[in-house]
Amino acid sequence: MIRRILALCMIGAAFAAAATPAHADRDAVQFFSDIRVAPGTTVHDAVCFFCSVKVEGEVRGNMVVFFGNVHLAGKADNDVVNFFGKVTAEDKAQIGNNLVSFFGMIRLGEDVSVGRDMVAMFGVVHAPESVTVGNNRVAMPFLIFLGPLVLLGLVVTVIVQAVRAGRRRRLLHYGAPPWA
Repeated sequence: MIRRILALCMIGAAFAAAATPAHADRDAVQFFSDIRVAPGTTVHDAVCFFCSVKVEGEVRGNMVVFFGNVHLAGKADNDVVNFFGKVTAEDKAQIGNNLVSFFGMIRLGEDVSVGRDMVAMFGVVHAPESVTVGNNRVAMPFLIFLGPLVLLGLVVTVIVQAVRAGRRRRLLHYGAPPWA
């Protein structure tokens, strides 16, 4: 019994010694506090909730922002993703892979390069002709999202008005509501 426990402890110690350390110290993750990557500095990933990211240096991993803005004056080696905010890339900024924006605006400067795809879902894109995108440019305007909602609202309004008109007719015919 003791030999089994000793063997399990030795195996556990071997696994613990072989484990690779995490590199989370190079990531920038913030809630309600802006992230700034100064010129000449790098971070691996930049993740921000309810705040903004300003990059003048380099982001070697991914940049993800929820309910905030992205301002890129340097380089992002992988993806830049923004939900409900604005993405601004200064002149000659570089995005290594994809640029994705949901319910926001993309404004790109002169000679900005996007390595793979640029996607703007339910937002607006302002990009000069000098912007290079490696693969696809997809822009789905907000009106495509808003159109079905307006149509649904009109249908609901017509139904509610028809029900109210029927109740008014019954009230005038019977003199009192039928449920009273």
